[in-house]
Amino acid sequence: MLQGTKGKMSGPLASETCSGREEVSGLQSPLSSRFREPLTHARFQELFGGAEEPELPAEPCLPRLCRLWRRRPCFCSGPGAWRVLLARLPPLRWLPHYRWRAWLLGDAVAGVTVGVVHVPQGMAFALLTSVPPVFGLYTSFFPVLIYSLLGTGRHLSTGTFAVLSLMTGSVVERLVPEPLAGNLSGTEREQLEAQRVGAAASVAFGSGVLMLAMFVLQLGALSTFLSEPVVKALTSGAALHVLVSQLPSLLGLSLPRQIGCFSLFKTLAAVLSALTQSNPAELTISALSLALLVPVKELNVRFRDRLPTPIPGEVVMVLLASVLCFASSLDTRYNVQVVGLLPGGFPQALFPTLDDLPRILADSLPIALVTFAVSTSLASIYADKYSYTIDPNQELLAHGVSNLISSLFSCFPNSATLATTSLLADAGGNTQLAGLFSCIVVLSVLLWLGPFFYYLPKAVLACINISSMRQMFFQMQELPQLWHISRVDFAVWMVTWVAVVTLNVDLGLAVGVVVSMMTVVCRTQRVQCLALGLAEGTELYRPLRESHKLLQAPGLCILSYPTPLYFATREQFRYTMEWHLGLGERSKLSPKLGSPLEKGAEPIRVAVLDFSGITFADAAGAREVVQLTRRCQDAGIYLLLAQCNALVLETLTRAGLLDRMNREQLFVSVQDAAAHGLERLKTTGPKICTVWV
Repeated sequence: MLQGTKGKMSGPLASETCSGREEVSGLQSPLSSRFREPLTHARFQELFGGAEEPELPAEPCLPRLCRLWRRRPCFCSGPGAWRVLLARLPPLRWLPHYRWRAWLLGDAVAGVTVGVVHVPQGMAFALLTSVPPVFGLYTSFFPVLIYSLLGTGRHLSTGTFAVLSLMTGSVVERLVPEPLAGNLSGTEREQLEAQRVGAAASVAFGSGVLMLAMFVLQLGALSTFLSEPVVKALTSGAALHVLVSQLPSLLGLSLPRQIGCFSLFKTLAAVLSALTQSNPAELTISALSLALLVPVKELNVRFRDRLPTPIPGEVVMVLLASVLCFASSLDTRYNVQVVGLLPGGFPQALFPTLDDLPRILADSLPIALVTFAVSTSLASIYADKYSYTIDPNQELLAHGVSNLISSLFSCFPNSATLATTSLLADAGGNTQLAGLFSCIVVLSVLLWLGPFFYYLPKAVLACINISSMRQMFFQMQELPQLWHISRVDFAVWMVTWVAVVTLNVDLGLAVGVVVSMMTVVCRTQRVQCLALGLAEGTELYRPLRESHKLLQAPGLCILSYPTPLYFATREQFRYTMEWHLGLGERSKLSPKLGSPLEKGAEPIRVAVLDFSGITFADAAGAREVVQLTRRCQDAGIYLLLAQCNALVLETLTRAGLLDRMNREQLFVSVQDAAAHGLERLKTTGPKICTVWV
């Protein structure tokens, strides 16, 4: 234990008053001279080199896009063009290293399995989008083909996604509402469906344009703003919307689709009021379909490791229902709604109608964000599981081009899907080549097998929609664990879920993002400034509240402020510094050095601020530090800064910090700053003998 020359410490705390200046020299540094001299920031750079001090630029730097444009000529060379192709066409990287004998069979089986599931799910999710079922098949073909060429997720399965279909359907119903009179003729019904298909394609075009713009600006990092609780609450709440929206189809009711806020409750009220008009035949079909689909889903999950391939319950149900409806003439005898004729071949390529482009882009923005967030998070999960990396910016390009080009073929917005991605990985898929086999299955349906789905009841498609939500509903099982880990994240999850269910998916997403960002800001504002003390027998400084065995020297205050210093935390920083250093009016009502102010306590003469926890500082925060330096000078406190990173130091320098203090007051570590502070106390302190207490 460090102590003065005139007395020996007899307890954990000690402080004595002496009469001679010679006794002050007994104050020792926690870093003894046999180790090294205290290192300032400037001295460290002189001894060990490193990056030069940042100089103030004469003018603002050009944006990254402009710098890329200036470097454009280098891309025109042969090696430069090849590097661009390698970066933008992932098959050029993985196809030469493809293990044909080991991987081809797994990709083929997984691709065919996923393609078989794509067929009924595509038609089912088309009903959520308020377009004819065949357009779900188009959306299960073109986007999958394009992503196989541009995507970096080896195990990612793209296509129709229930959440996006629900969001797109709300936009379509708002842009092209069904006439209130109802009872449309065949020609009027075809015109209405054509307008809705055009509206859905326009939304896909808008979302593709937005994602391509994000790619050009290299905004792949935006996926981090949609936190995991927000994404899971969004998908779980949207699953409830899907369930309620399919109730009219389950019961055989012809009800207008409710949109806007409180649409879920409006739909429930409409279904309850029309419950007596339900079709018994469709209700029976729905009950039997769910009785088959739900147990099959459960079996696939529970016996995932034992089954060579998942049981295609959707395909079995589609075949059984189609045969039953055809044999019993349910469509004519009991007025059961069926899919009808699926046009063969591909649709004619048409440019989407963009009469109201600003409104379409506004509707496409949340869809683009959900597409990117869900797809990137799924790709990251499987990339970590199978030890490879993905490129978020390349994912933006892949999904942007996928939505943009597929919209020319009347497809609606698409993204990665939870169920088929899990199915592809479980079935043995290894690379993006599995997507090509999936496309072959869907293509065969479009070219030859479409007429076999004529008698498929729409109630079965509604049941497929509901059963595919199983994984999203079961996300609520994670809530107890989330409560145990972080109650703040639990609150974000619940607020987002309630907003999605109560309002709608778009507004719920906005509420979730805002609440999530606010929690980050609130956490930075609620961080406590820590007073540090020396751990006995070591050179380590730890918070005083952790142990009563930590030592501190009277007159020396060491503070750690572990949060960014910006406009939202500057007031808290000012208040904390006044509280600890005895500055301003607050010091009269507050303790010093982290403990109540006692009579006769020595005033603070040296203060060390540990800036290792300040990751960044803005102009307001930097000016606050400069103002604190001035106030400490006026109060006779010698201020030292320790462990200030280069970016923060540059910001403080721009704000004029070096006009108030010299570089000899900037240290590379708390230990060096404390040692220098103790030397300062010995040379300038009063005639007292101070020991570490």
